[in-house]
Amino acid sequence: MMNRRQFLTMAAMSAAALALPTRTLFAAAQPHVVVLGGGVGGATFAKYLKLADANIRVTVIEKNRIYIRPYGSTEVITGHIGMRDLEVTYDDFAKKYGINFIFDTVTGGDLDKKVLRLSGGKEVAYDKLVVSPGIEVMYDKVAGYSETIANTQIPSGWIPGNQTQLLADQLKAMPQGGTFVMVAPPNPYRCPPGPYERLALVTEWCAKHNPTAKIIGLDPKNEFVTDKNMLLGWNRLYNFNIPEEFMKGMPSDVKHHMVPSQLEWIRAKDGGKVKSIDAKTKTVTFEGGSIKADVLNIIPPQRVGKIAQDLGLSDDKGWCPVNLTDFASNHFKDVYVLGDATHGGMAPKSGFSANSQAKVTAMAVIDALAGREPNENPVWENTCYALAGSDYGLFVADVFRLKEGNVMYRVNPDRYPSLHQTPAQIRLGAVYQQTWMRAFTQDCFA
Repeated sequence: MMNRRQFLTMAAMSAAALALPTRTLFAAAQPHVVVLGGGVGGATFAKYLKLADANIRVTVIEKNRIYIRPYGSTEVITGHIGMRDLEVTYDDFAKKYGINFIFDTVTGGDLDKKVLRLSGGKEVAYDKLVVSPGIEVMYDKVAGYSETIANTQIPSGWIPGNQTQLLADQLKAMPQGGTFVMVAPPNPYRCPPGPYERLALVTEWCAKHNPTAKIIGLDPKNEFVTDKNMLLGWNRLYNFNIPEEFMKGMPSDVKHHMVPSQLEWIRAKDGGKVKSIDAKTKTVTFEGGSIKADVLNIIPPQRVGKIAQDLGLSDDKGWCPVNLTDFASNHFKDVYVLGDATHGGMAPKSGFSANSQAKVTAMAVIDALAGREPNENPVWENTCYALAGSDYGLFVADVFRLKEGNVMYRVNPDRYPSLHQTPAQIRLGAVYQQTWMRAFTQDCFA
């Protein structure tokens, strides 16, 4: 028999338990959520999952103790920042949110049994798995190219690291009047405005340090994200003549320059698709002819990171199909895939997309652990900032929702800044680009 004090104590405890949110009740059992990949998508997911419920056990498996951010990495090539400025460490992040990190390589696993296998043979079990593996560049899709050549002679630098520094060193050592050639990738690829920002910033650098150099972009496409805004910047800054089909809506200050620009963009319709390269002579053969480069930068075709392929998460198109409501894998139960790795509907392959997806997916995992259905009408955002010059900013901004049939659509009809911005607004765009990178890195990793 309970006395009155015992009864009231038990009643109070029961009432308190009933008042707690379902997610907290469930969290007492400490489900284990494993995150494979500690980049933008994985780190953001881990952080926001712990913010939502600190009692969930979260383990991030990441092969590198220092993350090198890809966004803004072209600024290393032109010397605006150094490689160290791209580095992000995990120590304070892990302690702040109570996240366990395993620095190791996943070599395989059995996703039906909910187990991952590490390089040393150790296995890690999970209740939910979130995979954010990034991309793999397919060097062999460009005839004459290879990873070895990229690491030693003709860098890609699309995944930042030693190749980024190699390209920076080669640009600085390029002879006066030399030729810089960049080969752009086919769709889809990480950071849609990125190759064209790279062309712009290299041209800006050469205008100061190598004014008789030639910068050529070879492209298997005829258009790109932010193209009209970027081409307008090229026209104003580098005397680039805008192709006629992009002239609609252009402001009145667009000039037709009689003196050829340092910068040339050879599109698919003009023969810009590359057929092969000769690494020894740095000669590129393309549908419109051939060019011998002094500095050759190739951005190859891309697909999902290799570990996602090895785990059976990808399809024959090279990316991971997901349910867009919560980014759950179409291939395995209790597995979610984020970021560049996915068929993400209309969402571009960008850091901002991965960050936004991670936050929505964190809430979906909380709901799944509590036995609730995920939000049927999630909202995602994307913003990609780019530079046509150090003081010439532009961007693309999107808001996405879902409609019937798991189809993503863009809410906002206008994605780009007006072609009629004032110089002050354009300069402000460049300021935003720099401040955004700092704030975005804080949001993901701090």
